[in-house]
Amino acid sequence: MKPLWVNKTQLMKAVLIGATGATGKELLQLLLQDTSITEVAALVRKPLTFQHRKLSVHVIDFDQPCAWQQYVQGDMAFSCLGTTLKAAGSKEAQYKVDYEYQLAFASAAAQNHIPAFILISAGMADPKSLVFYSRMKGALEQAIRALHFKSLVIFRPGLLSRPGTDRAGERISETLLHFFNWLGLFKKLAPLPVQQLARLMLRHAKNPPQGERMIGSAQIIKEVSKDS
Repeated sequence: MKPLWVNKTQLMKAVLIGATGATGKELLQLLLQDTSITEVAALVRKPLTFQHRKLSVHVIDFDQPCAWQQYVQGDMAFSCLGTTLKAAGSKEAQYKVDYEYQLAFASAAAQNHIPAFILISAGMADPKSLVFYSRMKGALEQAIRALHFKSLVIFRPGLLSRPGTDRAGERISETLLHFFNWLGLFKKLAPLPVQQLARLMLRHAKNPPQGERMIGSAQIIKEVSKDS
């Protein structure tokens, strides 16, 4: 697909949610460091611990979109928000964060005519899945597609490698995958450092395709390998 724009000197504004998560933190720093990004707006539930001349932080209540949708302005929007069932406490609470809040953000971006939307989904996203998490992620993808962005890039990463993670399941899975990768197995399922995912997200946002592009875990690993 042809990109929406390829002008490397164009100055752009970005807006994101999930700036306090593992991938969101990395992406936020990349946005602030990028000279082609002149403004960055972060919508958060709690204040950030630092300031930057390019950064506008909006502490919001996601349940009140009418109070914050005016902040969703720019050339590119990133949805990095997400939680776990354990952290949320229930499927209903996780659904609110992983589906309702992200869809409200995407809807505001569409209403405010942001041309490019970049979403972190899940490797097994499927609206027909019997697994709650995969079904939820698949349903979110469908709902955001219906908003008809000029450019929609959906990342479906596999296991993410998060610095200092306290999730025991992730640590065990990452150790096992690294072992199998060392044996030459499951190369397409190699753990993906969140720093690398963030770099790919920014790259695709700066050169967004016309229409939709789905980037699965195998393609993500392939693109990362080219940069190595």
